[in-house]
Amino acid sequence: MEIDQPRETRKGEELDLDKLNRYLTGFPEVGHVIAQRQFPGGYSNLTYLLETTRGEVILRRPPFGAAIKSAHDMGREFRVLTLLRPHYSRVPKPILYCEDAEVLGAPFYLMERIKGIILRPSLLKQMQFSLNDMRQLSESLVDNLVQLHSIDIQSSGLVQLGKPEGYISRQVEGWTKRYVAAQTDTITEMEDLSRWLIASQPPDGPPAFLHNDYKYDNIVFREGHLPEIAGVLDWEMSTVGDPWMDLGATLAYWCEAGDGELAKVFNISWVPGNLTRQEVVERYTAQGGRPVESPVFYYVFGLFKNAVIAQQIYARWKQGHSKDPRFGQLIHVIRDLGHRGANALERGTV
Repeated sequence: MEIDQPRETRKGEELDLDKLNRYLTGFPEVGHVIAQRQFPGGYSNLTYLLETTRGEVILRRPPFGAAIKSAHDMGREFRVLTLLRPHYSRVPKPILYCEDAEVLGAPFYLMERIKGIILRPSLLKQMQFSLNDMRQLSESLVDNLVQLHSIDIQSSGLVQLGKPEGYISRQVEGWTKRYVAAQTDTITEMEDLSRWLIASQPPDGPPAFLHNDYKYDNIVFREGHLPEIAGVLDWEMSTVGDPWMDLGATLAYWCEAGDGELAKVFNISWVPGNLTRQEVVERYTAQGGRPVESPVFYYVFGLFKNAVIAQQIYARWKQGHSKDPRFGQLIHVIRDLGHRGANALERGTV
């Protein structure tokens, strides 16, 4: 199994190392950058591996041309890591944050690199895990989510990252409005889901710290010590709110074999041996998470939110703001997510 590897930096996304090194003269502990590479994949913030005279560091910055400030707030992401690190060791150590856009064209931050194995769908041909291996990996992933949700948000200071009161209603209102604002095609099932979510909101439960994008390809497993988790990545959407909403986001990524071929592109949870979505809910509760009432709401909301994110990216592509051919295929993802949400409502199960 190969460790997650960076590749040559994509054309047009190269970092100006001369400017960066001039800035870094004030941080001798980082060293002088002598090479840059880029981690592939992803649809949001850009991640680079910098080789310096003092070792390797990771640089995160917004996409070039991005205008959605709240979705690409490097300062907030750095603050999350800073607050979280003393209470949860499976996050990269933050090194420095630069808000001066004159250096690289946008704010950025540096953090340590966590080496390990990220189980992406593209690595499936290399995987030779038994049914028991996959079950242990999926159980480890769920158990770690329970651990995250058990962090004391008051003593850690994490409570300052969000407004727990009214979290569910704000999320439903915000994402249904975002869908309308970005809508390009008439998708009846998405419109039906929007109305159902507005009419079916449960009350907020006791708040917790939420990752909000918790899935296999944001987990770094320790090489040679599977299923031990070495680190969790991509904290840009983290906040404070109802932990069932975070579990719902994970369920929305947790595709099963019967969900169709398109769903399998984005996760490995359908590989035989993994927990089912229902077993994820049961494991979460058994390991100390709050018993989940009506998990269908949280699952459907997770599917809807993922569809809206895809819709926003697709809309920008359709308007000519991006030439990435992947983005033009997202309309099929949006339809599929809407269909899966409608199926969950019809079945009454996750």
